Amino acid sequence: MIPAGAETSAMFNLAWWLLAIETVFAAILVIRLRDIFKAALALVAFFLGVVGLFVLLNAEFLAAVQLLIYVGAISILLVFTILLTRDVQGGNTSSRFRGLAMVPVLFLVSVVIFVATTTDWPLLQEAALLPPVQEKVAEVFGNSAPWIGGLLVREFVLPFEAVSLLLVAALVGAIALAREP
Repeated sequence: MIPAGAETSAMFNLAWWLLAIETVFAAILVIRLRDIFKAALALVAFFLGVVGLFVLLNAEFLAAVQLLIYVGAISILLVFTILLTRDVQGGNTSSRFRGLAMVPVLFLVSVVIFVATTTDWPLLQEAALLPPVQEKVAEVFGNSAPWIGGLLVREFVLPFEAVSLLLVAALVGAIALAREP
């Protein structure tokens, strides 16, 4: 857990920017690399960068889930699927719609940058909350894992189970595609 007040230190800012640059660079590599195995490894680097950003945001539960599920399970499933594919060295072929696809991508990126730079982002400490609400917010943010776990087994049990069934179906599909005919 990051100590309170560390967000203003130079080391925190340096770590934040290094992780942000690493994450964006890894995401660009996933898109740009022709070798699908190297792209999968860049995806692992991207997932690890997101884990680091979650830790810096004091979201340790999300960091642990990201590390276990995405870095651990999904990435290994992707790597095994790629290694079981017959023609890995062929790489990704270029599409004739590449330039046309860049138009909406650049538009969306410019909208996100515009919104992020022009929005006034108030901090939680600056919000005018009543004292009972402030205490509840501090309690939830102080130890979020029990709150998230409680939500998963009470209010969101159906979506939680649906996602687990979807992951099992994806695993069975990957095994069916990877086995020899």
